[in-house]
Amino acid sequence: MLSDEVRDAFNDGRGVVALESTIVVHGLPAPVNLEVARECEEAVRAAGAVPATIAVLGGEIRVGLSVEEIDALADPSRTVAKLSTRDLGYAVARHLDGATTVAGTIAVAHRAGIDVMATGGLGGVHRGASESFDESADLTALSRTPVLVVASGAKSILDVGATLERLDSLGIPVWGYRTTRFPGFYLRDSGFSLDWSVDSPREAADAFRAHRVTSPTGVLVAQPIDAKNELDPALHDAALASALAVVAARGVSGKEVTPVLLEEFARESAGVSVQANRALVVANARLAGEIARSWSAS
Repeated sequence: MLSDEVRDAFNDGRGVVALESTIVVHGLPAPVNLEVARECEEAVRAAGAVPATIAVLGGEIRVGLSVEEIDALADPSRTVAKLSTRDLGYAVARHLDGATTVAGTIAVAHRAGIDVMATGGLGGVHRGASESFDESADLTALSRTPVLVVASGAKSILDVGATLERLDSLGIPVWGYRTTRFPGFYLRDSGFSLDWSVDSPREAADAFRAHRVTSPTGVLVAQPIDAKNELDPALHDAALASALAVVAARGVSGKEVTPVLLEEFARESAGVSVQANRALVVANARLAGEIARSWSAS
């Protein structure tokens, strides 16, 4: 079901940006989660587009949530599932509540007619995937869904090199936003270079339009975190080592890995990583709004 605001945006030819809901339920601690959800929506509106936070409520897919619905999702007493693409049908059939991942969000967004999405960091290939085969569904979803996703690269808790290789083999373009270095989520530079970059929202929109003529895949626009919000590299490396050790000790696997890693990252960095996450995801929402506005205008 489309919200009135999203429906009006479609009717008026305005740009719309899809936003995931897992950040509210599984990505950030309270009360930062609700604050960030609101800040992302405000950033999209300030950029001249309309936000569409996506979730499943009582078995109904919602494209565009009210403030009350976002608050309800964040209620710790409520059972809210984490929904990737494969989980959506079951959640609808069983009348469940669920927060959509990047994969789940772009699947719904595309069916609703939304071409642009914003998130913090893309999921990817996990460390040790050669043995565990642990790879985020975000990659395969983006390979078959023509949506432009703005993110600060892939989460640094992942195997970034392997993730870039998978993006390449799946035919998903990665364009740096005003950079030819692949961002490392909390870090501006993951250590890997990019072949292509775009320098403005209009250039990103134009390139995406040309890409869709020849390819069915989505596109990743990788925007680095602002320099003033970047984690100190030494702090980042220490927190990452601790987080990975906790995951290994607990035997965590699958879609539960990322929430545990982010929680441990926040603890080890004394909350600095949470503020960095907050800054980058809001900046990505703003850029996505600007791209969506250019997309709809042209």
